[in-house]
Amino acid sequence: MSKIWKVLQWVIVVVLMVVGLALIFNEQIKSYVVNHMSQTAISKPVDTKTKHKGNFDFESVKAVDIKGVSKATQDDTAAIGKIAIPSIGLKLPIFYGLDNNNLMRGAGTMKTDEKMGAENNYAIAGHHMEDPNILFGPLSKAKIGKKIYLTDEKKVYVYKITKKTVVDETQVKWIDDVPGESLVTLVTCASGTEGEVNRIIIQGSLVSTETASKSNLKYFND
Repeated sequence: MSKIWKVLQWVIVVVLMVVGLALIFNEQIKSYVVNHMSQTAISKPVDTKTKHKGNFDFESVKAVDIKGVSKATQDDTAAIGKIAIPSIGLKLPIFYGLDNNNLMRGAGTMKTDEKMGAENNYAIAGHHMEDPNILFGPLSKAKIGKKIYLTDEKKVYVYKITKKTVVDETQVKWIDDVPGESLVTLVTCASGTEGEVNRIIIQGSLVSTETASKSNLKYFND
């Protein structure tokens, strides 16, 4: 009986150590997997032909957790575009809608009928995690005057950042279209703290539209 008890004690110790390590490195594990998923997705071709279904309910967006990340690893939905901001080292796939899987693999569009480069406000949301270098975390370092690049791999749309502000989460007017203007608006939490109620808003105006080529697609692939 004493032998069995000793073995059981060791099993309990090992289990507690594993659980403890998982809790200690929980955030690092999440960050690693999320970053891996986003960079894998951006390396694949976009799909603009499939009629995608999307969720645009802001209230349904959940914080990044291990369970959600695990679910997202099973999702291989293709992106509809890509975004890059070279000045802050950001490059991500853009998915249709705000499904939680989308936001754990990249950024998601916030309106059903928005179009890159068109006379509208192309609004995109993304998570801000504790690791400030993944997903939309780098937006906190964005500066006015720098370039934002969007692509559907047919065209590359170049925007210049004109506004950067922090607003309350209820101020959704920033994603509204402005007659006569071609805008891009990026939205993320003001910090990686759970329950953050403020949002970083980065807005840019279209300055040029280019045919996609090896030289301008490098912003998304390097």
